[in-house]
Amino acid sequence: MNFARLVTRLGFRNLSVSSFHSTTPLPAHHVFGRARKDSLNELYRRISPVGDPKVSIIPILDRWIEEGRSVNKNQLQVFIKEFRYYKRYSHALEISMWMTDKRYFALTTRDVALRLDLISKVHGIEQAERYFNNIPQQLKVLEVYGALLNCYAYARSVEKAEAVMQKMRDLGFCRETLTYNVMLNLYYQTGNVEKFDALTHEMEENGIAYDKFTLTIRLSAYAAVSDIEGMEKTIKKMESDSRVVLDWASYAAAASGYTKAGLVDKALEMLKKSEGLITSKKRSTAYNFLLTQYAATGKKDEVLRLWELYKKKAKIYNIGYFSIISSLSKLDDFESAEKIFEEWESQNLKYDIRVPNFLIGAYSRKGHLDRAETLINRVISKGEKPDAFTWFHLAEGYLQNNQTSNAVEMMKKAVVVSTPGWKPTCESVTSCLEHLKEVGDLDKAEELIKLLLDKDIISLDVQERLLNGMKAENSSLVTLGALNDD
Repeated sequence: MNFARLVTRLGFRNLSVSSFHSTTPLPAHHVFGRARKDSLNELYRRISPVGDPKVSIIPILDRWIEEGRSVNKNQLQVFIKEFRYYKRYSHALEISMWMTDKRYFALTTRDVALRLDLISKVHGIEQAERYFNNIPQQLKVLEVYGALLNCYAYARSVEKAEAVMQKMRDLGFCRETLTYNVMLNLYYQTGNVEKFDALTHEMEENGIAYDKFTLTIRLSAYAAVSDIEGMEKTIKKMESDSRVVLDWASYAAAASGYTKAGLVDKALEMLKKSEGLITSKKRSTAYNFLLTQYAATGKKDEVLRLWELYKKKAKIYNIGYFSIISSLSKLDDFESAEKIFEEWESQNLKYDIRVPNFLIGAYSRKGHLDRAETLINRVISKGEKPDAFTWFHLAEGYLQNNQTSNAVEMMKKAVVVSTPGWKPTCESVTSCLEHLKEVGDLDKAEELIKLLLDKDIISLDVQERLLNGMKAENSSLVTLGALNDD
């Protein structure tokens, strides 16, 4: 189990974690309570629907002031907290900057720490470093150094994180369990087993108390390498420690470790315990994850049982349908997956192409290309637009079934509709270009290469190397290495 996802489910948001990006407008009463003044709710209602991170909310804030309305620092801090919670980092950073640049509110050390975190997520680690270097010395306290450590951990920059950790030791800041948890998680995520063990030993020597997150990280680390003895000792320690409140995620982590080790009966035992600890607060998140865990054990009946329970206990949104359809697809139960897909369509939720993409991908991997094509046509007939993954799934299906000409066309479609950051696999691009070279269709090959360049999937240098490889009679293409290098 990926601890980055696990800690989000546990509600521990100070570690470097990732989750679904939300552009859903946030309800004002969720932030302020229904009894708060209407003017504050109105401002929140104005800025909340701006879901596109590329669209600035500064003009809305400026207009609010031009209308003669007021806003205080506490209100802005609440806005920042909420936008950060929902991963709307760009807008949270804009509010933070507007708070000082336009309203001249003084920064506290917590404001500085939050801004550092937001700069790292929006503009990258280098700009965060520049900001940190310009922070007045009197503001460089534990909280700010902790934020910088978090930035490096988020970027998985082990050496720089270790340098900050050592600086914190030198300053006497390393007395907090949270600081150690961040580094333990980084070592776990990067597979540094020896450093992980050394840091836990340092905690014991320095009397740094474990908390449930420390133990959960250890549990996940043991599970990742199928260290059943270490995992069971950790579970026993958690169960016997009155300071540790076990929850569903802890047993889910253990279940993941047992499943990986092939101990299905023990995994199921942990999953049952996990189910028994689900509370209303995290119910949907828990069910979504446990569906995938039951699928990993190969127990289709348990997946369907939990799905029926899920429907009785909570309202199901798109992410719930992601979980059940992907789980059933992995079990090759396409009949059940198709029925649930039809159920999803009948719910009239906001259309999310990722839901049909799960089925399209599964069909393509299993060679059911007619089903994949039919589902894509169904999506289009409803007025929806396939995305890069839709066409790429189909392209890979064609490649696996030696229909390379069709794969080339689907690959082109995928690249044309792709968004920044998307890339096809190196192997699939290599296969398409090798095929075009073999059949002597250099024009189509050059067209595909140009599309890759235009979408910033490859650099100009890589384009030249690929074109030269296409034209050379007896040379192999370097697509795989070129894309990796790029």
